[in-house]
Amino acid sequence: METIYGVQGNKPMDGYTGVGLGNFDGLHIGHTSLINILIRESKLNGFKSVVYTFTKHPENILRKKLFTPLLTKESKKIELLNETALDCLYFDEFDEEYSRMSPEEFVKKILVNKLKAKIAVAGFDYHFGYKGEGDVQLLKELGKKYKFKVIVIPSIKIDDEVVSSTKIRQYVAKGSMNRVFNLLGRHYSITAEVVSGRRVGNTIGFPTANINPEGYLVLPQNGVYITKTLLNGVLYKSITNIGYNPTFEAEKRLTVETHIIDFERDIYGEKIEVFFLKKIRDERKFSSINELKDQIKSDMQKAREFFDIFEN
Repeated sequence: METIYGVQGNKPMDGYTGVGLGNFDGLHIGHTSLINILIRESKLNGFKSVVYTFTKHPENILRKKLFTPLLTKESKKIELLNETALDCLYFDEFDEEYSRMSPEEFVKKILVNKLKAKIAVAGFDYHFGYKGEGDVQLLKELGKKYKFKVIVIPSIKIDDEVVSSTKIRQYVAKGSMNRVFNLLGRHYSITAEVVSGRRVGNTIGFPTANINPEGYLVLPQNGVYITKTLLNGVLYKSITNIGYNPTFEAEKRLTVETHIIDFERDIYGEKIEVFFLKKIRDERKFSSINELKDQIKSDMQKAREFFDIFEN
C-alpha cells in the first residue's frame, strides 16, 4: 500500500481512482465494510483504491476548546490498512483554510482534480465542505455533475446500536472492553515507548513497564485490566493498571503500568503495544503495602484463569 501526504500544489493522482471518504478514527467494523466495498468496486472498474483522510481530526481544528480524543494514531491506521488490499492511503492536512472550502469546491478541487475520482464511497452520515454543509445527497448530485459514481454505506448495527467512533470512545472511557471489541472489531490497544518510572513495582515484587501514551488518545477508565502486550513481534500475557497510584500518594499524573506475567527482562526504551481485553476492577487506595500485594496476587490469578480458558 502506498501512503501519500498531501501538500498544497502537489501533483494529481496518476489515473482514475475510487475514493473512500471519512475520518476513519478507529477503523471500526463500519469503516472496514466501507473499505472492502471500495476495494472491490475499484478493482472491478480498473481504478486505484484510495482512502482519503486527514492527519488531524477536523473537530480538533474547528473546535479548539472541545478536544476530541482519538482511537487510532496515524501509524496504527497505516498498519491496519496495510493488511488489506487497499492501493493507497492519502493523508491530507485539514486546517482553517481547508475548512472554508464550500462543498462543491471540495468536490471539484479535491475529488475531481486532485484524486481523479470516478467512484466515491462514503458512510450514510458523511458531511463535507464548509461547516459540514455537504451531505451524501449533495454528494450524489455533484457526482452526476462531475461524472463520478457515489456509493453510500448504510449504518451498521450491533445489538441494535449503530457502530460509530463516538460510541466506541465512550465505551473505552467506561472500561467496557468487551463492547469495544464488538464495535471496533478488534481489541483496543495503545502503543508507546517504555519509560523509566518510580520503580515502585520492583520494590513490591511486581515490576511494571511504564508507558506515556500520546495525550490525544482516549484511555480506558482508571482501573486494572487483563491485557496482552506485544514486544518485538511476540505477544505476552499481562495485567495493566491505569491511574494515579493512590496507595503511595505520590503520583499527580495519570500513569499506565503493565506487568508482563512471568517476564523479567529490562525493556526500557523499547516500544510495546498493550491490548486491553477485560477490566478486572476499579483503582482504589489500600491501607498497606501488604494489602496491595495481596490484591495484585488476586488480580494475577484472575488473569491466569482468563488465559487458561483459551489454552485448555
